[in-house]
Amino acid sequence: METRNRYEDLARAVSAIGAVKRGVARVLPAHCQGGAAAVLSLVQHHGDMRMSRLAELMAVDMSVCSRHVAHTVEHGWIERLPDPDDRRSRILRLTTDGHGMLDELDRRVTEAFTRHLREWSDDDVALLTVLLGRLRDSFGDCRAAHA
Repeated sequence: METRNRYEDLARAVSAIGAVKRGVARVLPAHCQGGAAAVLSLVQHHGDMRMSRLAELMAVDMSVCSRHVAHTVEHGWIERLPDPDDRRSRILRLTTDGHGMLDELDRRVTEAFTRHLREWSDDDVALLTVLLGRLRDSFGDCRAAHA
């Protein structure tokens, strides 16, 4: 297969991932959709952090990050604490309720994948996981300037 067609096929396949993302979004609780779920997951994975670091990890502008964080704070899943190194800044920390919401999100998403991929082999699921990670790593920081 020539290179152009291979990448055209890949572009179509990646576009189709939107359907998968929408399917996953449908299993999330109405009050904890994608942006809030990403905040919770990143704070759990990377630990307490400033909003600027979270925006960097999410690859979004501070204004977008701020809206998602405000939602999680309103629901009691994240708390904002004074930064001991700079009292003007705040550190984001996952609360007990935030851990509980993450458990719920993990359960729902895992059940959805289990249901939809039940006929896939363990090796196929593992390969997809590795390849999706490689794809994401190949794109690096999505906020980088366009060439």
